[in-house]
Amino acid sequence: MRRSVCSLLVLVCAVRALDQLNMCMDAKHHKTEPGPEGALYQQCFPWRSNACCTANTTEEAHADNSYLYNFNWNHCGAMSERCKRHFIQDTCFYECSPHLGPWIQKVDQSWRKERIVDVPLCLEDCESWYSDCQDSLTCKENWHIGWDWSSGTNQCPSGAKCQTFAEVFKSAKTMCEVIWSNSYRYTTLKKDSGRCMQLWFEGPTNPNLEVARYYLNNATPQAVGMATTLLLPLLGLLHVASIA
Repeated sequence: MRRSVCSLLVLVCAVRALDQLNMCMDAKHHKTEPGPEGALYQQCFPWRSNACCTANTTEEAHADNSYLYNFNWNHCGAMSERCKRHFIQDTCFYECSPHLGPWIQKVDQSWRKERIVDVPLCLEDCESWYSDCQDSLTCKENWHIGWDWSSGTNQCPSGAKCQTFAEVFKSAKTMCEVIWSNSYRYTTLKKDSGRCMQLWFEGPTNPNLEVARYYLNNATPQAVGMATTLLLPLLGLLHVASIA
């Protein structure tokens, strides 16, 4: 009986690992499972062969005031187009990526049950994001919390001052890590390292699959935590079976 239990555990862990390499988080607009979406819009197009987003979601990701989250990029005046394209790409990555399993964590929030934490971004993507946005204006560091939503869209809280990104964030590292509550982690790893996640990529193959595989195989704390949470109920059942 014990050998059967161990074999089943190995099988379950293997299946769970495969799931983490191709899964959608439980969030507001994500599909239940990833799959082909041939009509993805503009900047979200690279995810067309395997996506957690729908075509409608990607079209809205390109709008200034979309129904996705009622979030207004222009809360301190018009955001530059070269800056805005990075936030659109960030939205595509968040909504469409099927390879974020190692960094998904459970949360107790009204609009989602899971989120990503400490996804290692490639140096080029974070630095170019900051460089293209440093002259645009904002009034907050953490864009997840603290807004005035009384109008239905995000507005700067009372007393907040509009400043350039360079003044608010000071560095690319601060911006990438703080702006979405540590969803991302700044790294000095470059795209050709195979050890960082790419917001921007081209071609039919998503390079982030192999990056996720690397971190899953090397047991990141996030992956271990998620696997443990999912396996606890099964372990309880197996324990009962083993002593029955």
